[in-house]
Amino acid sequence: MADVAFIGLGVMGFPMAGHLAARGGHAVTVYNRTTAKAEAWVAKHGGRWAMTPAAAAEGADFVFSCVGNDDDLREVTVGPDGAFSRMKPGAIFVDHTTASAKVARELHDAAAARDLHFLDAPVSGGQAGAENGVLTVMVGGDEAAYAAAEPVIQSFARMIGLMGPAGSGQLTKMVNQIAIAGLVQGLSEAIHFAKAAGLDVEKAIGVISKGAAQSWQMENRWKTMDEGKFEFGFAVDWMRKDLGIVLDQAKATGARLPVTALVDQFYADVQAIGGNRWDTSSLIARLEPPKKG
Repeated sequence: MADVAFIGLGVMGFPMAGHLAARGGHAVTVYNRTTAKAEAWVAKHGGRWAMTPAAAAEGADFVFSCVGNDDDLREVTVGPDGAFSRMKPGAIFVDHTTASAKVARELHDAAAARDLHFLDAPVSGGQAGAENGVLTVMVGGDEAAYAAAEPVIQSFARMIGLMGPAGSGQLTKMVNQIAIAGLVQGLSEAIHFAKAAGLDVEKAIGVISKGAAQSWQMENRWKTMDEGKFEFGFAVDWMRKDLGIVLDQAKATGARLPVTALVDQFYADVQAIGGNRWDTSSLIARLEPPKKG
């Protein structure tokens, strides 16, 4: 059992912090910009909530975060009321935000200057994975800090891996988003084509899902995509944020991502028809409008 703080109680952070308390048995202090969410978390899981990231982090062995973007992450770590200002020497900060590799390296160095440790540890698995405690966690940072944090992270993870030095977790998450972007577009076009050709989509998917075309997206999303239902987790706005990070990194390294860049623009089309909060499978809505009712 450890003293743990969790900063950021969105659709991912709220259940992740809950698993730290319920499954991990840790003493958890939470912080959220909207205090109502922190109060709701304490009412459900116990523990306590704090008014600032610094107050939440004081005395903690591990401080976790899951916030919006690079600027949010800087604010809760090195900002005026940031966690780094009150963390005890040797404590470990584990960040689950999908952010840039640049900010991960920056905060790793800022933590080291304060005798702290920083791990960039973005996750995959979406809201359902967070709620069920079966996330995949891709970690960048120092081996000793990773070894200490891994048993605590296991409270909400099915797979955890140290990918390399600071920034490597974020780079691996970029690989993940590149793979998903092209896959969802391909599945969208496959379903659309099957319908246009007059095939029974359920029968077609039933056959090809047992072969080389099989994927998690196909198994779990083809039916809702076919029905024009897009209320299943990771939002288009978030995916565009992630793909922006990917494309910036690709530009910096000279990697060529023509399909990813194209799919990013397709997601912009989805935003333009009001799909900002639809889940990422909504790419099919560009090809055929979602059904009413």
